[in-house]
Amino acid sequence: MARDIPEQVRQAAEQFRTQFEALRREIHKIIVGHNDIVEGVLVCLFTGGHALLEGVPGLGKTLLIRALSQAMQLEFSRIQFTPDLMPADIIGTNIIIEDPATGRKEFKFERGPLFSQMVLADEINRATPKTQSALLEAMQEKQVTVARQRYQLQAPFFVMATQNPIEQEGTYPLPEAQLDRFFFKLVVQYSSRQELNEILNRTTAGRNPQVQAVMTGEQIIASQNLVRSVAIAPHVQDYAIRVMMATHPNGEFATDSVNRYVRWGSSPRGAQAIVLAAKVYALMDGRFNVSFDDVRKAAVPALRHRMLLNFEGEAEGIATDTILADILDQTPTGAATVAK
Repeated sequence: MARDIPEQVRQAAEQFRTQFEALRREIHKIIVGHNDIVEGVLVCLFTGGHALLEGVPGLGKTLLIRALSQAMQLEFSRIQFTPDLMPADIIGTNIIIEDPATGRKEFKFERGPLFSQMVLADEINRATPKTQSALLEAMQEKQVTVARQRYQLQAPFFVMATQNPIEQEGTYPLPEAQLDRFFFKLVVQYSSRQELNEILNRTTAGRNPQVQAVMTGEQIIASQNLVRSVAIAPHVQDYAIRVMMATHPNGEFATDSVNRYVRWGSSPRGAQAIVLAAKVYALMDGRFNVSFDDVRKAAVPALRHRMLLNFEGEAEGIATDTILADILDQTPTGAATVAK
């Protein structure tokens, strides 16, 4: 099959790998460790999706997206979500201005921080649902509507939201409809002993590493288009579908753990995220076709936030990652027939 790939496509795939690794290297000038998190954020970027990062404060989430924006020379804005934040504080609002020559007054739209290319929504679950929902149109449609006027956001547009898993007082958990808009949910863990040693060396010894721009917005858009052209065989795509459908309790492919602990399973966006992420993993590995391993690698971050546990699952403290591991273990790669 490799012989059938045109030379132009082969070169484009190789260029993708080179640019992906260049971005990774530039980010790791600032970020120590967290290789899976950096890779996951880049996968979201190259698929045109958005990332939700969950972790305690101080683990470098803000530094990560700032370094990423510098490595691509994209506009960056940070929004600190608080209970008193209003939608107009994010989107912008119409203000009255007066022409000094004629004295005539008119409305002018003053754009908010959402009008950027890379937006960090810090501690998104601290804002009220009304303010959280202000992001929905921007994330899904890449546009903002104010007073019946639509404003297109500049491409590429990428949102990385963070939430703190330990402070629940005064927070407003994201509704399922908004969680579904995030391509991946990535869980940021503590740094290791060796990583902490390197962090201290970089931050307490006068070092000041500089991130160099290695990609442009136009190159990102071209890479996103390339990702969608990666081939996936019908039986591999069917495996991704069956993995997603296995999250549906009492469904055709549901496992015992799903039937026992899950209230609602993933929407079709889960399968879309798995397939698109798997295509990125294939390109990273120098292939132009998706494998079963690519699908398995993409399944957990694509589905962990698209499953709603029932009372028994929450009472027993069952993690969705545990259920997904069981699904991947029990869902066979082969199938007698592929649905048409």
